[in-house]
Amino acid sequence: MRILIATAGSRGDVAPFTGLGVRLRAAGHQVAVATHTTFAESVRAAGLEFRPLPVDPRAELASAQGRRLLEAGSGPGVVLQLLRLGRKFMPALGDGIVEAVALGTDLLLTTSTTSALGQVAAEAAGLPTIGLFLQPMAPTREFAPAVTGTRSLSRPGNLLAGHAVQAATDQLFVPAVRGLRRRLGLPPLGIARARRAHPVLHGFSPTVVPRPADWHPRLDVAGYWWPPAQPDWQPPGRLVDFLAAGPPPVFVGFGSLVVPDPERLTATVLAAARAARVRLLLQAGWSGLAAEDSDTVLTIGDTPHDWLFPRTAAVVHHAGAGTTAAALRAGTPAIPVPAQLDAPFWSARLAALGVSPGPVPLGALTPARLATALRHALDTPHYRTRARTVATTLAAEDGAAKVLAAVERVTAAG
Repeated sequence: MRILIATAGSRGDVAPFTGLGVRLRAAGHQVAVATHTTFAESVRAAGLEFRPLPVDPRAELASAQGRRLLEAGSGPGVVLQLLRLGRKFMPALGDGIVEAVALGTDLLLTTSTTSALGQVAAEAAGLPTIGLFLQPMAPTREFAPAVTGTRSLSRPGNLLAGHAVQAATDQLFVPAVRGLRRRLGLPPLGIARARRAHPVLHGFSPTVVPRPADWHPRLDVAGYWWPPAQPDWQPPGRLVDFLAAGPPPVFVGFGSLVVPDPERLTATVLAAARAARVRLLLQAGWSGLAAEDSDTVLTIGDTPHDWLFPRTAAVVHHAGAGTTAAALRAGTPAIPVPAQLDAPFWSARLAALGVSPGPVPLGALTPARLATALRHALDTPHYRTRARTVATTLAAEDGAAKVLAAVERVTAAG
């Protein structure tokens, strides 16, 4: 079967699907990934076909509207900023998905950012679709909407807020979906109505987020989809030497987060590391963080998390879904520094699991607060013990299995 995975967003929105694509290919399927050109190399390195989608996500996050999204953080205001940021490129994204489908597809797998438009493209082509989401997007009584960062609002309040956020985020796609349906000669159909017939598997562990009991049966939690292994990758000599020169360092990286003042953030992190008396691996990320290398500090670029994180004493990160998963997989204590969207949700999950002393939000980040959190995480054995326990549980799970089974059901039905 020719399978197309369509995903849009940052690196964390792509890497899990290259790993899943490798599993699907091993099962005998032809797999292509449609995503932004900036990720073409990583898709091809996994042995998968690359099909381009428009938009440079890094440039969008660095734009004035992208910075306003960062300033909005989480909560109701972030939905408005998402509408403003995303609406301008949604029509082009829809056209890109249609073009990718036309290159040869029997089954379309979509993500939360491509699902609404992908369902239109699949309907026009007569294809089945399955949703693959990295965050719990459907309303539930069991927790507040993941993208708002709010605490529980009581069971009725959580459900009401979930429906409100879902209706608001639908507005991000409505104009593009309507326009795409017209261009493809399809009758009008609302996003909510189309969603009710769309099966969705979620790519996180039930240990981290148990499946809500009030979800519709078409929604399930599959487990994590890990990025593919890189057997030919070799660590730079300077990194190997740094790791060998002293006790395990603390990793600090903010991934795809684009901050307006990277020099100030770097200075804060360096001051915290000095105060906490820890060695530091500073990852440049999309913000371009950089510090002068020394016996206690090393600046690094992209490095496979599955290789690096187990070699660190703790991981300080932006609490994106992918980095959160990688730290859990490594069995390493975490200090989340949430800034926007679903980051506060994942930060709360880390604390609830007992692998983190709690978040230090980016907006309130100071050297003293980060240093205190670091010492707490490193000096309290409970966090590492719990982290290793969770990692052992995750190692026994196979998140790709439910996706493979769902694909096989589609194959049998066809």
